[in-house]
Amino acid sequence: MTKTNAMRLLDSAGIGYKTYEYDCDENDLSGAKVAAQIGLPAETVFKTLVAKGDKTGFCVFCIPVEAELDLKAAAKHSGNKRVELLHVKELLPTTGYIRGGCSPVGMKKSFPTYFDETVILFDEITVSAGVRGMQLLVNAEKLIAFLHADVCPLTAE
Repeated sequence: MTKTNAMRLLDSAGIGYKTYEYDCDENDLSGAKVAAQIGLPAETVFKTLVAKGDKTGFCVFCIPVEAELDLKAAAKHSGNKRVELLHVKELLPTTGYIRGGCSPVGMKKSFPTYFDETVILFDEITVSAGVRGMQLLVNAEKLIAFLHADVCPLTAE
């Protein structure tokens, strides 16, 4: 297993993690499929979405894989009037990551990061390791502190 940038950064911060590898289907990058393949409840598997706010610029939102981002809530909590999800072709040049392998850890630049409030229900969650086919199981509180992230309601009812 090759260490990803996200793993190296967590290592240097002294934050432990466990890796889960899974078969990646380019035609189905759904988080529900990832959760099923690694054998963890979908509500503990968080996807990373990158958006651009009309006032603050780029923002990162981490929500459970089966949930949908509430754009109004995301805008409100990030200090914007509105946010728009980044187009797939903008993801790599902006973050250094590709769709299906975008981690909140180790992007090209540090962006304001927000986790859905459901994160507080779990001691550990998984996020992408920064490549397709690998997730990191990490302590939720430590990850949030490391990323200087805010926790707020972000998902649609």
